[in-house]
Amino acid sequence: MADIPPPTPSELLRMVTELQQANQQMAEENRRMQEQIAQLVTNRLEHNDDLHNREENRERRSMPTHVSETPQQEEEEAHQTERSQPEAEEEERDNSARPFTADIMNFQLPRQFTLPTTLTPYDGLGDPKQHIKKFRSIMIVNGASDPILCRCFPSFLDGPALDWFCSLPADSISRFQELAKQFEDHFAASAIYLHDSDYLTTIKQGPQESLKDYITRFTKVAMRIPDLHPEVHLHAIKSGLRPGKFQETIAVSKPKTLAEFREKAKGQIDVEELRQARKTEKSTAAKDDDKPRDSKKAFRPVPRYESYTQFNTKRDDIIKEILNSKLIKPPRKAGAYPESKTVDKSKYCTFHQKHGHTTDECVIAKDLLERLARQGHLDKFIAGRMQKNTSSASDLVTASPSSKEKDKTPAQPRGIINCISGGYAGGGHTSSARKRTYRAMLAVTDAPKVPQPV
Repeated sequence: MADIPPPTPSELLRMVTELQQANQQMAEENRRMQEQIAQLVTNRLEHNDDLHNREENRERRSMPTHVSETPQQEEEEAHQTERSQPEAEEEERDNSARPFTADIMNFQLPRQFTLPTTLTPYDGLGDPKQHIKKFRSIMIVNGASDPILCRCFPSFLDGPALDWFCSLPADSISRFQELAKQFEDHFAASAIYLHDSDYLTTIKQGPQESLKDYITRFTKVAMRIPDLHPEVHLHAIKSGLRPGKFQETIAVSKPKTLAEFREKAKGQIDVEELRQARKTEKSTAAKDDDKPRDSKKAFRPVPRYESYTQFNTKRDDIIKEILNSKLIKPPRKAGAYPESKTVDKSKYCTFHQKHGHTTDECVIAKDLLERLARQGHLDKFIAGRMQKNTSSASDLVTASPSSKEKDKTPAQPRGIINCISGGYAGGGHTSSARKRTYRAMLAVTDAPKVPQPV
């Protein structure tokens, strides 16, 4: 017998689509059946009420009519009837709220029994089977028996669900299994529609979603699907992977089981978490670098000189002039310093070309001007040195003519030495070239003179 080839992805998709359509038809059919059952139950209750009312009317007619002998006696009977009606209604309401048998109602709860409060009351919306499972699980802790389950179950009902319980016939429930069955049947239509395996094919990994988040989201949905086949689970989770290196790795390795797929995914998850940790470190470092300089510890230069020269001009003007004269170069970042919002705009430094401090407060500018002043480059901005330079110049102008003439008189030489410097430089750089030039000169000298015509 030949082996049947496995279905192709297109055939699997077609089979999944057919199963989905069949499930939808079955769900619709179940809904219609539940509506019919509910309608039949309602009709039966109405019919029973009609029969009960007819029987009561028949009994009243068959009873002998009592005629009051006096008007006072008739009034007393009327009051007695009015008092008896609320009591009858209260008794009927009490009976309707107690559909359990006498054995359950007479059961004595343990003295140390405490009712759990962790379960949210069921109000008619949601899956009734899920509510029963949760109720049983929390009651197991107290070792609840069947009568205790019956007595405690109404405490976890609310709204329409509690109204349904109160409408149950009296003495109709003797076991919790009967109550759970009627509860599940009545609220079956209110159950939330559970996803089937077809829904898994719609779950895709997002463009920026990590593999760990995708597998977690996929698993939460898959766990709620009853009787999910492992092969369908594996095919769906592989189909939802985002195109990339990991998808290519899975396509090449072709894991056969979910365990093999999770083993491959674990390595990829470790790589992604390592990359994310590096990105976080880089972003943290970048944020630290982007912090304004004002938030960091301010740099305060220390003055280099104990005393500074007093200038006759403002330091701002001196800085401008020496910058224009190219005597010094401006700072490399002059005019391009980042300024925070809290900087004092009223202060400006001409040397650094930034706000926050003045030129007189700038220690670097003061040290620079002091160094230039001590080197003699700023004498014109110092009052004492300007007078000294002026007086020395006037002394030179008023010097005596005799001294000038004396300075002009040359000194007598001690002796004279005559020398010949150089020689004939024509003819070229080589000896043969100089010889040719010399022969040409001799040929010109020895040439006969040609008589000139008169």
